[in-house]
Amino acid sequence: MQKTKPFEILAVQFQISRESARYFLIRVQKSFKTEKPPHQLILEFMNGQKFASLPKPHQVATMMHERGMWVHPLHSAPAEPLDEEDIYGE
Repeated sequence: MQKTKPFEILAVQFQISRESARYFLIRVQKSFKTEKPPHQLILEFMNGQKFASLPKPHQVATMMHERGMWVHPLHSAPAEPLDEEDIYGE
């Protein structure tokens, strides 16, 4: 019997591709400096939060850290892209 992988469950739950779900889980892991949480733990945490849509990876990592699910140090949040100025004046 083949076991369903966490990224496959996430893909179905949020209706995204399997590759996007895998990338999302890896980005959550990379939000932590040293020890990386397993994909299964991230999925269990997200299922307990009842997200309506897919949050940003660093947001999930921060919530996990704040709630004591994974207490290892976090990297700082990535910078938000700035909107470019409208050079055509429309």
